[in-house]
Amino acid sequence: MQDLHKALADIDAIKKQVARGTQFRGYGPVTIAFTGLLSLLAAFAQSQWLDNPREQLTAFFIIWVGTAVLSAALIGTETVTRSRRLHSELADEMIYAAIEQLIPVGVAGALLTFVLLRFAPDSLWLMPGLWQILFSLGIFASCRFLPRALFVAGAWYLASGLVCIALAAAGHAWSPWLMGIPFGIGQLMMAGILHYSLGGTDGED
Repeated sequence: MQDLHKALADIDAIKKQVARGTQFRGYGPVTIAFTGLLSLLAAFAQSQWLDNPREQLTAFFIIWVGTAVLSAALIGTETVTRSRRLHSELADEMIYAAIEQLIPVGVAGALLTFVLLRFAPDSLWLMPGLWQILFSLGIFASCRFLPRALFVAGAWYLASGLVCIALAAAGHAWSPWLMGIPFGIGQLMMAGILHYSLGGTDGED
């Protein structure tokens, strides 16, 4: 019985190793592109509904955190279904490996937002740029099992985050387009890279 448990543990370890060395195909280009359009739609909604985001922080965070949660839910749902279809027996290991790269970024973003809200509300204008920089780190961390060309998308988010902070400091803080344009272009860029790197209408061929 002990030998059986050891054999099963060895098989599990091998599956995890193979999963970490296999290109992940769970992210669908169409859904990624749709989240980019959602970002542009959220920016338009902010421009129409919020006259002074600095004084309407609750509404501002509802729009953007809501957009992020909806986007994550759409991507996550498709990732699970695509992975089970394309990676079959390795799906669970590959999904876990993908999530493992993004959890630190998500936790850091949530904690950073909370700390600024609670202790430094006057610095909240930094958040759009900081969110983009954190997102870039998640992409860089994921590049080892995704198409290498996604490094370009990571570089985009890093650069856009830095430019966003500079523009906000120069008097454009709270502009909806400091979020909408970077995430809109960035997600469409990622969708295009996935489409051409993985092949097929939705990256499945």
